[in-house]
Amino acid sequence: MIEYSEKDIAILIPCRNEETTIEKVVNGFKTAVPEARIYVYDNASTDQTSQKASKAGAQVVYEAAPGKGHALRRMFADIDADIYLLSDGDATYNPSEAPLLLKTISEGGYDMVAGVRDGITKDAGRRGHAFGNRIFNRLYKVLFGSGFSDIFTGYRVLSKKLVKSFPAVSSGFEIEVEISVHTSQLRLPVTEIPVSYTERPAGSHSKLRTIPDGLNILKSMVILLKENRPLVMFGSLAFTSFATSVALSVPLLITYADTGLVPRLPTAILSATLILLSLLLIVSGLVLDSIAKARIEAKRLTYLNC
Repeated sequence: MIEYSEKDIAILIPCRNEETTIEKVVNGFKTAVPEARIYVYDNASTDQTSQKASKAGAQVVYEAAPGKGHALRRMFADIDADIYLLSDGDATYNPSEAPLLLKTISEGGYDMVAGVRDGITKDAGRRGHAFGNRIFNRLYKVLFGSGFSDIFTGYRVLSKKLVKSFPAVSSGFEIEVEISVHTSQLRLPVTEIPVSYTERPAGSHSKLRTIPDGLNILKSMVILLKENRPLVMFGSLAFTSFATSVALSVPLLITYADTGLVPRLPTAILSATLILLSLLLIVSGLVLDSIAKARIEAKRLTYLNC
């Protein structure tokens, strides 16, 4: 078995305005994984992030388009390696745990090893973040049928096959959800291991906005559901439309049976419209489901050819 130290390892650190922590992060990974190449993609920072990362010995690239998704998309396109380790530049993850993540993916034959942050659903530094993590992790399991303990972790190790087959459509923090959906839809071998997680040091500020980014993540989940499981989405809407139509039409049918009259014509028209809508939705779902399966198969072939 080939040890991870014998493979080409790239450590990817997308960050924005992390001048207070980036040197510590880079130096930590240099000590923990000395054989790895460390890349810092400065995501439109306005401080000394690039200079300090370069001083610490990282290879620095400037990405002008703000958003973690933009930075990761460019990283995945630019960098070739056997194993990719993703981390944030805010010093909330412990670089000394990187060897365990790398050993797990190398020896276990996984395509992704995700570091589950200890206590993240209880205390993420901000109460809104902890609540959001609990809700979105449960929602993910309902929508995509494959549960992850922490879909938003920024500490992951990925195989080359996964990285090079990943479309990376998202622009912001929702990129973490997209990675999870990609592994779920292709049924790739993945695992999770616990990692420590600490609050940001003094002077460092989170870029995550609880409500705006939460809404973006929710929107992303809906879009990913439409793209990957359209029959589930449109079938649910069709069932809701049909059930509403039945609920509206039953009283009308009872009145018609008793009197031979339809006194509420607008309700009858609405009920008939909802029936037609439900049929249209289920047909749309069936057509889009066929397209989605073809797209998933195309991604699968790309994965196998990497």
